[in-house]
Amino acid sequence: MKRPPPSHISYSPDRTWLLPLLTLAFVSLLLLLTLGHTKSPSPAYDTSSPQHRQDLPVLGGALPRFAYLISGTKGDAPRVKRLLQAVYHPRNYYLLHLDPEAPDSERLELARYARSERVAREVGNVMVIGNPDLVTYRGPTEIASILHAVAILLKKAGDWDWFVNLSASDYPLMPQDGAVVLENRDILHIFSYLPRDLNFLEHTSNIGWKEQQRARPIIVDPGLYHSKKSGVFFAKERRSLPASFKLFMGSEWIALTKSFLEFCVWGWDNLPRTLLMYYTNILSSSEGYFHTVICNHKDYQNTTVNHDLHYVKWDNPPKQHPISLTVEHFEDMVNSGAPFAREFAKDDPVLNKIDKELLRRSAGRFTPGGWCIGNAVLGNDPCAVLGSPNAVRPTVSSKRLEKLILKLLDYETFRTKQCK
Repeated sequence: MKRPPPSHISYSPDRTWLLPLLTLAFVSLLLLLTLGHTKSPSPAYDTSSPQHRQDLPVLGGALPRFAYLISGTKGDAPRVKRLLQAVYHPRNYYLLHLDPEAPDSERLELARYARSERVAREVGNVMVIGNPDLVTYRGPTEIASILHAVAILLKKAGDWDWFVNLSASDYPLMPQDGAVVLENRDILHIFSYLPRDLNFLEHTSNIGWKEQQRARPIIVDPGLYHSKKSGVFFAKERRSLPASFKLFMGSEWIALTKSFLEFCVWGWDNLPRTLLMYYTNILSSSEGYFHTVICNHKDYQNTTVNHDLHYVKWDNPPKQHPISLTVEHFEDMVNSGAPFAREFAKDDPVLNKIDKELLRRSAGRFTPGGWCIGNAVLGNDPCAVLGSPNAVRPTVSSKRLEKLILKLLDYETFRTKQCK
């Protein structure tokens, strides 16, 4: 049976939906300030007696769910584990992938950890890919790996709203749920105000130097047919730009909706498959595939937000890789309002600073949130006891992410930055 295309929120030129968004944000702030000045005794929580829990109501819309892909390679198991702890929330789903360069012992280490954590085991929202994908740097196997992860998440965890890809060198700058964090408004709370069909990806059709160095060369990725990792190689021929669709390129880091990714995987229109074949021979195709699909289809081209939700710092002129972030960049990271940042060197001291000052996360533990109802006396881990995953308690001191989102959805610039 033919699958009907998903419905989307209409983006009219006057974007009247922004008014209720701003109104809800204002009402939320007023309610939060009221709550902040109302003193009440702390409730006695008991996981065996749900009727005694006193979860605060969710302000705004229904809470979303994120599906995270966290990827790494040989030696990255400890970094993937730490990143999982930093972004964990029982509402979300987490798929961990170490490429074949990593020994099976590292994958088993992650799987054992997921089973050993009481909350993750009880919720069942952490998965490890046992048969990993060979991923070639700057090759189309990066796209294949992402689409594989999406297919797993669609099958195993169907009720999510946004898919986010992270690498072992990424780290969050704010919690999923900011119940105990005074400087952050949590990601789940802010995204509860947003239409569920907004796709976050940095993109442009003004590809500049990338035309000669990315679009026209023809490459072959040995990872498509070899079992060992090696670099891509170039054909002697070059090709012209396509005439039946327009090329878009940008960041490979994305936060895409379930409905759009269903379209990419199931493809009731042939566009995703056609472009997948085309991008098989383009260098760094993960920086253009989703961007070109979304901007060449009428159902999705007006759902884009031109930002990848990451803080990244580049050399001037830019080099192949961004600058490794350190304590020197901490203030800029915080002021950016971005939920995530990259790249970080393994165990760089700035990660401890982020844990302490932004996430309030202790080493080896999950970032605390409203769902953590254990007793923290004598250093016990409050997140060892699972409360309601819907008990999100937004904070009021900071609006960093809110300011970023409102800037991105600004009446004057939002439409002009979509698929241009």
